[in-house]
Amino acid sequence: MKNIMIQSNFVETDRIKLHYLEKPGNGEVLILVHGNGSSSVFWKELMEMISGDYRIIAPDMRGYGETEDLIIDATRGFDDFADDLYSLLESLNIEKAHFMGHSLGGGMLFAFAGKYNECVQSVTFVNPASPYGFGGSKGETGIPCNKDFSGSGGGVVNPDFVARLKSGDRTDEDGNASPRAVMNTYYWKPPFVPKQIDELLDSLLSQKLGDDKYPGDFVASDFYPFVAPGKYGPMNAGSPKYLQGMAERFIEAEHKFPVLWVRGAEDQIVSNNSLFDLGTLGKMEAIPNYPGEDVFPPQPMVDQTRYVLKEYEQTGGSFNEVVMEETAHSPFIEKPAEFLSQFEKFIK
Repeated sequence: MKNIMIQSNFVETDRIKLHYLEKPGNGEVLILVHGNGSSSVFWKELMEMISGDYRIIAPDMRGYGETEDLIIDATRGFDDFADDLYSLLESLNIEKAHFMGHSLGGGMLFAFAGKYNECVQSVTFVNPASPYGFGGSKGETGIPCNKDFSGSGGGVVNPDFVARLKSGDRTDEDGNASPRAVMNTYYWKPPFVPKQIDELLDSLLSQKLGDDKYPGDFVASDFYPFVAPGKYGPMNAGSPKYLQGMAERFIEAEHKFPVLWVRGAEDQIVSNNSLFDLGTLGKMEAIPNYPGEDVFPPQPMVDQTRYVLKEYEQTGGSFNEVVMEETAHSPFIEKPAEFLSQFEKFIK
């Protein structure tokens, strides 16, 4: 199937002008949803490798890639993304599809599947953001650490990283701020470096920036780590402040579909001790004035996802958890053949 050309297309929906990559096919539809700090480009190698006659579509989500540059209203949680995705299906006359979401894109699919479950044949989550959001919660049921959801949203992003994105930095001189170094340290397990690293770096650098995009705005907080979510951008959309009820809607979806959950065993971005979570960093004494684990523990992101999927199973759904060893946040890039063997077994 590698000889089938991947096409770059635009579609004007009733909400937004979306860019998407497509591998034509006459069979069932597979929609690939990328995460933060990436775009549809991250799926290209996998698209080329997937066998069968699937019609494969990978959109650039709002705020990313070549899609129209529009504001992300974080007060709607992930609903801007979910509604955009549904408008894509409608515009392309797609009634049902299989869905795969990576990282923040997995969080978007928790929202989409809870709201538009009649369109869903299956969902594959790849190192997904917790269905209770990223940052500021504790326990497997996503209890807020503080009443203003401090420690989540746009204020938790490293400003040096954002500055380097703005400047188009292509170096690897700063391991915690240079985009290339961040990718090669956290997106996959070192010393692995994808052969398409420059194309993937272009994808990261194409992310839309600003107070209403990435990283979004924030407000001061009286509670550790002294920043709370604002109202715009994907990081605020992923705050538990605006995702209240999303997990429950997914669990209680009227139409049930099978779920595959694939995660890298050494993921440092989405884990129970994420190095991007201020609970973890506080515990490590990397951030001052840490109030202690009883007040602001590391967010148990993996445990939260497992809890929601088990609850989904109890209501009639099904899921399978697969842990890929020697991979980090992007197993479909690190070990695509092994990843595909798991996916194809599931999808058949």
